[in-house]
Parts: sequence; C-alpha cells; structure tokens
Amino acid sequence: MLTGKHLIAGQWVGGDETFTNEPVSGPADSFARGTVADVDQACKAAEEAFWSFGYSTEAERAAFLREIATQIDARGDDITHMGVKETGLPAARLEGERGRTVGQLRLFADHIEAGDYLDVRHDPALPDRAPLPRPDIKLKQRPIGPVAVFGASNFPLAFSTAGGDTAAALAAGCPVVVKGHSAHPGVSDIVAQAIDAAIKVCGMPPGVFSQIQGGNRAVGQAVVQHPLIRAVGFTGSLAGGRALFDLCAARPEPIPFFGELGSVNPMFVFDSALSARGIEIASGWAASLTMGAGQFCTNPGIAVLQEGAAAEAFVTAASEALEMVAPQAMLTEGIASAYRIGTAQLAGSAGVRQVLATTGGVREATPQLFQTTAQAFLQDPALGEEVFGPLGLVVTVESPEERMALARSLHGQLTCTLQIDEADHEEARRLMPVLERKAGRVLANGFPTGVEVCDAMVHGGPYPASTNFGATSVGTLSIRRFLRPVSYQNMPDTLG
Repeated sequence: MLTGKHLIAGQWVGGDETFTNEPVSGPADSFARGTVADVDQACKAAEEAFWSFGYSTEAERAAFLREIATQIDARGDDITHMGVKETGLPAARLEGERGRTVGQLRLFADHIEAGDYLDVRHDPALPDRAPLPRPDIKLKQRPIGPVAVFGASNFPLAFSTAGGDTAAALAAGCPVVVKGHSAHPGVSDIVAQAIDAAIKVCGMPPGVFSQIQGGNRAVGQAVVQHPLIRAVGFTGSLAGGRALFDLCAARPEPIPFFGELGSVNPMFVFDSALSARGIEIASGWAASLTMGAGQFCTNPGIAVLQEGAAAEAFVTAASEALEMVAPQAMLTEGIASAYRIGTAQLAGSAGVRQVLATTGGVREATPQLFQTTAQAFLQDPALGEEVFGPLGLVVTVESPEERMALARSLHGQLTCTLQIDEADHEEARRLMPVLERKAGRVLANGFPTGVEVCDAMVHGGPYPASTNFGATSVGTLSIRRFLRPVSYQNMPDTLG
C-alpha cells in the first residue's frame, strides 16, 4: 500500500536519497528523502493552483473536504495497521484519532457552507451625508494563498497530513504543502494517497496539495522561506518551532507562523476540593498524565496544592495510581531519550524530591512523580519547563498569596485547570484574571487531555504555548489564520 514517494502536484516523485521509518515491530519501510528542489516544485504548483482553488465556491470546497474524509475512512484498516507499527500507539487510539481527523474535515465543510466564516460586513452608501458623503463599503475574508503545514510527531493523523491545519487551510481556499514528519512516514503516505484520490474525484487542480517526506533541516527551512508560501502551521517542540518562527520573521516579506509549541498545563487544586475529593482528583490526574504515554501537548504536568495532610494524601494516591501504569512505547527513540534526560535533570534539581521512579525499555516511557515547594519553583524557572512524557510535578504552596505568586510566574500555557468545590469559588475568582492572561483554555473540574473540535474551542495561548496568542489550531475559528479581510468600495456586485 505504500508508494514510498512524495506527492507533488498529482505526481508520485521519488529521489536518489532515501530514509527508513523506525517501526516498533516488523521490518522498516523505505521512503524518498525530500530536497529543496522538491519544495520549490510543490510551492510553485500550489501557487498555480491558487488561481482556481482560491476562487472556488464553498460548495466545491466542502465536497472536496468530505471526499478526503471518505477516502481516509476507506483506508482505515491500513492506516491503523501502519500507525501501530510506526508509533506504538494502540489501535483504539489511532482509530479514535482517525475519527477526529475525518470529523474535523466534515466540520469545516459544514462551516464554510454556512458562510459565517466570511464575516461579511456592509456599510451602505450615504450620498447625502454632511459634510461628506460615505461610499458603499463591503468587507469579507479572502484566502491568503499557499500554506505550509508541518506534521506533528504525536498526532500522526489529527495534526499531520490531513489534520486540522490542512483542513482549515483547504476550507479557506488555500493550497497546502505538507512537510511530513519522519516519525510516521508510512501513515503520511497512505493519507496522502487518500487526498490524491479525492483531488481526482472532485476535479481539483493537482497543485492544491503536495507532501514532501523526510529531508534534512534545509528542507524545512526551504518550506518556510519559499517566497510563494503565505503562512505556516506547525505543531512541535519549542526549539524547532522558534527556529522556524525566526526564519519566517526574517524573510524579505515576513509571513505569519502559527506554531503550537506545548506547555506544562498547570492544575490548581483548591482547598475544599482537595479535602473532599483529593484522592479522586489524584487518580484522574494520574490517568491524564499517562494517557498516550504522556505525549500530549495538553498533558497536565504540574499540580499545585495547599501544603498539609490532604496534599500528602494526594501525592500518595497519585504515586500509587502511577505505579500501576505499565511501560508504554514512545513515538520515537529520540523522544524516549529526551524524556529520560528531562527526568534526570528534574531529579537533580535543588529542592525537588522524587516520589516515584520507574524504569522501562529503550523506547518505553514509565511514569515519574516529583514534589517540590512553591519557593523552590519560583527560584528555579527550569522547573516550569515541559518534560514530554508521563511525568508529574506536585508543587505545594503555603498560602493563597503564594499560589497567586506561582500563577503569575508561569509562562504562557495552552491550558490551566481549576479543581474546585463551591466553597472554593471566591478564592478561584481572584485567580481567574491571572489564568485568563496565561492560557488559551481555562477549565474547571476536569482534565485538559482531550481537545474538543468545535466552534468555541481555543487550542493556543501566550508564548511559548504558541507563537500567536490570537489564534487557535483546533476548532472552526482556526480557519481565520488563513484568511485576510478585504474591503470593497463602490464595487459592483458582479466583481466583489
């Protein structure tokens, strides 16, 4: 079922250099390695496609999105089999992620058909207004042009080839050039086949979608620096995302870089909730921490509690729950190695006690639990940095004032969580202004893993959670990243 090639403007293109995936089990598969020349060909084809695709109707684009979803579903078993092989994720997780992927494609189809995304505004002419007449002015959103999308390591479907960035860009009328992630090139290959089939069924221009596999750092740089690319969607590490963001800003004509870079997603457990149901919260926190081997950007890595007996009971309950979790395969050996390094660094930090230390295989993650005080946390900024994997840090505070100081010290986050009972509402209300400034999503009495794809969702936040605090990478609002407003003054209806 694999082509082992790039899809560039409707053609499956090989190359002289190849690379292999890193399967958890079974033989490796070989894929063409991308080049700067491949990038140039794909971007030029995307620009050519824009002159027709960018001016297609909402009905045509909606039919295209739905056909992509249908073609992905038709290859569902192959996608799941390859995903399990490449990533080590369980079949049920991959099937659920495929459901989310096709669901958001169909959601965007419905969204653009409704027409609200255009944000049409009209100020009728006032020819008799004094002292000056007003012209007729209309406004609506227009697609920006070709968009580059970087596949994510931790979501081989929902944030990769046909994921949310691609769905939003295509819905807006923007051709897409995908830089596939080397953690799951087989899944990306099969999904690209589905998109290629949809292009043919719907009669779309072939340059509307291209995917380039593998490649060295120069290939990624070439994608974001190509003069025909108008915006970039990225989900990944802070270091990688910041490097690409800087390249976008340094272009002769800078372009927006919409990077989702992760966070520690702190959870604040207030006193009444801690006393009444601390053990229950600890168990839920442990389950959220270890979901998918902790490889979620919304993984709630930090729990903030009032010190005392209830806090110690919480730590004990969380440790016991985490200890029961079996080792889980991580997405790549490199990610597993980074997790071990991050764990060791945290274990060696001043004022930090390791509560639970577990070990697994070379590519496996096992839960780790640490505890520290707010005083130590405030003195060492490194304690607030993300360790990608199933690792939890409990931070105890001495007072509400110290909780507030800790919250104010946080960097930008994707999420902040409140565990509260009714008696905690007044204290939580004082913290809300801080959390609203720190995060794109604030939730109560739940856990942030599991991001609903809907109209009201925000998946983004102040830097370093994301590079654009006014955008979201999940939900229908994400289409706004790939549109720009245009005003039409005294324009005949047939033209604007």
